[in-house]
Amino acid sequence: MKRKLLITGGAGFIGSHVVRLFVNKYPSYEIVNMDALTYAGNLENLTDIQDKPNYIFEKGDITDDTRVNELFEKYKFDGVIHLAAESHVDRSIMDPLAFIKTNVLGTAVLLNNAKKHWSDNMEGKLFYHVSTDEVYGSLGEEGFFVETTAYDPRSPYSASKASSDHFVMAYHHTYHLPVVISNCSNNYGSHHFPEKLIPLAIHNIKNNKPVPVYGKGENVRDWLFVNDHARAIDTIFHHGKNGETYNVGGFNEWKNIDLIQLLCKIMDKKLNRKEGASAQLITFVKDRAGHDLRYAIDATKLNKELGWEPSLQFEEGLEKTVDWYLQNESWLTNVTSGAYQQYYEEQYQTR
Repeated sequence: MKRKLLITGGAGFIGSHVVRLFVNKYPSYEIVNMDALTYAGNLENLTDIQDKPNYIFEKGDITDDTRVNELFEKYKFDGVIHLAAESHVDRSIMDPLAFIKTNVLGTAVLLNNAKKHWSDNMEGKLFYHVSTDEVYGSLGEEGFFVETTAYDPRSPYSASKASSDHFVMAYHHTYHLPVVISNCSNNYGSHHFPEKLIPLAIHNIKNNKPVPVYGKGENVRDWLFVNDHARAIDTIFHHGKNGETYNVGGFNEWKNIDLIQLLCKIMDKKLNRKEGASAQLITFVKDRAGHDLRYAIDATKLNKELGWEPSLQFEEGLEKTVDWYLQNESWLTNVTSGAYQQYYEEQYQTR
């Protein structure tokens, strides 16, 4: 079956991995990547597939109803995989309105266009909303988030994602829009913007800069290899049940300080440094406001019903991630310098 899919946020970290997987795995599909190319959108993430015949890039903001409608009219999408979002908690604390605009209004604009363009025939259509485990709030030392866990967002970011989740389900129940939602744990891997913990630490260790760790580093996160997440999205899109939510986790819980210490050991080995050298760069900083203590995902439903499971343990995935950053210094240099933002102008607007 030929599908015409809109993937939003496809130039971002997770989005680029999803776009690459779908373009390469489904040559008969037409994949349209819509991205606003804000600071986190980087078309250098997709240079390997940019000339594939089934791939199209369209610059656009999901909050722009005219632009979204234009793309629905032009391509006649029968599926949407919605990843575009403001996603950094610290930024949401500084500027919550930007997160409300993109994550809530942007999602509503996409939903409304899907409803409008699919209203005559919902058969074979699907709106897939990719969300986060942060909507569930904070766990204590025990227990896991499951699909029925009550929402309890603690930051402007997680509140905006929780709201967007509710809008998706509201459109499903009110207008019978075919939808699925997935809530994932922390992703890591290649092409990750270096404001996030792991790529920031790799960059700073490599350059002998302080590696900041919030509080005492006791916050716990469940880490999911981004390629495994892309595989999960593929599985859910093709086999998930209409109206259902699926949690996606890596079954890899780590305290932040333990993660950073492991990363320091790997970097010492890769950079031929004396063991313990990189750990001296660890610097404890004032804790983030509203910093949730622990997240942990129970992905049993996804495993039992759809057969998905992570392919890598954290230590192996982290080493692969380090290798990628050390082998792609030009990518990291372009991102940290801001030079990557010129790529769109050079590669697309001149065509």
